[in-house]
Amino acid sequence: MEKFLKIGLLILVILLVISIFSDGFKKIPSFGSENFSSQEAGEKALNYINHNLLQGATADLIAIEEERDLYKIKLKIGDQDFDSYITKDGKFLFPQGINLDEKITENPEGDNQENQSQEISKRDKPDLKLFAMSYCPFGLQAEKAFLPVYDLLKEKADMGIYFVDYAMHGKKEIDENLRQYCVQKEEKEKYSAYLNCFVKEDNFTKCLDEAKIDKTKLNSCISATDEEYSITAQYNDKDSWLNGRYPEFDVHGDLNEKYEVRGSPTFIINDKVVNINPRSPENLKKIVCQSFTTAPPGCSQTLSNDVASTGFGGGTSPSSSGSCE
Repeated sequence: MEKFLKIGLLILVILLVISIFSDGFKKIPSFGSENFSSQEAGEKALNYINHNLLQGATADLIAIEEERDLYKIKLKIGDQDFDSYITKDGKFLFPQGINLDEKITENPEGDNQENQSQEISKRDKPDLKLFAMSYCPFGLQAEKAFLPVYDLLKEKADMGIYFVDYAMHGKKEIDENLRQYCVQKEEKEKYSAYLNCFVKEDNFTKCLDEAKIDKTKLNSCISATDEEYSITAQYNDKDSWLNGRYPEFDVHGDLNEKYEVRGSPTFIINDKVVNINPRSPENLKKIVCQSFTTAPPGCSQTLSNDVASTGFGGGTSPSSSGSCE
């Protein structure tokens, strides 16, 4: 039923956007023809999106192609790619297309089908690794699901945040990755308090103070780790960047290679990549608890079924399928 609700919500959003666009597009001058060329339609859609829909961000037009009676537009907003559609007369913009021929399977138990089909080995003390980028919106969403499970089962399972071996969000992400790596290394018992604060506010200074992190230990660890893995040196050498676009972050490079990590977030449970969908604390807890040889008493506790919002702050999201890669 959850999938049907998500589809219903998406359709309502599309209908709302259409109703807005049908008036809003009148504000944009007509190109003077009944049907626009693909380039004209793309420029019109991009103009409307950047001037009316986005705040603090800019969409770039990557490609446009004809698809049946519409133009399919490929956009890039920040580091993410999106597919949208515009009618050939330039009157209606559709944020997302739904394939009505694609079969949707109802799951009465409420768990994602992919979760059910994944076989995870059992251990007396399971191992959960979450690979993320500290400023990836979807990594932050996954961390919000991870934290309640960590607080519940940290004494019974090996659990930690690890980092993807490249950074997509600039120098601030490299600095924060280093900071979190060293908090876990030097004062792991305080990491949960720090991360709980950081995912809400993006204020590392405040969060270090609230978690009572020893800054002398932290700064010493950051300097040593930076030197050991040549992190700043690689950032300053753009010739070393992945695909010429992203600086490398090799602190967990060996584990990235071992598990073939491709992006943020990536969950590894008992050495196996596991898709967590939905990314709710309760769903993650259920899957981790299935990886115990004998589930501990904490597994009987019910956590939230809500999927947290992407990015920083509170709130919820209807989707948990995105990633930074």
